[in-house]
Amino acid sequence: MNFEKVIFGFFIIMAATLNLGFFLGDMAKPEHHNVYQFAAAIVVSVIATILKFGDRTHLGAVHLATSLVADVELIIAALVWFWALNISPDGLTEAAMVQVVSMSGGALLANMVSVVLMVIETVTSRR
Repeated sequence: MNFEKVIFGFFIIMAATLNLGFFLGDMAKPEHHNVYQFAAAIVVSVIATILKFGDRTHLGAVHLATSLVADVELIIAALVWFWALNISPDGLTEAAMVQVVSMSGGALLANMVSVVLMVIETVTSRR
């Protein structure tokens, strides 16, 4: 068993599941979306991205691209949430929360592509 592949797979799948957990729920209701789960999704996604830097294959480049997309989407969502809570005179409106959850949905799609790529890579690998 390759321990490096185990860690790599763990972080890819953990990023996707944390993001899915945050994404589920009524988009407009902040109480359906846990800020700590969102923060964990960002941290784990960034860790997964860092782990992908060592792979020099074409599939590794696609893994890195999907991870970067997820990171950018989650960071933009975090900035929108921060702006709505701390800067906007209207506070955290339903429209702002929908934007946050929508951006996390885009990151979720990128995470799912990464998971599918990992499964394909695993199935096609030869011993």
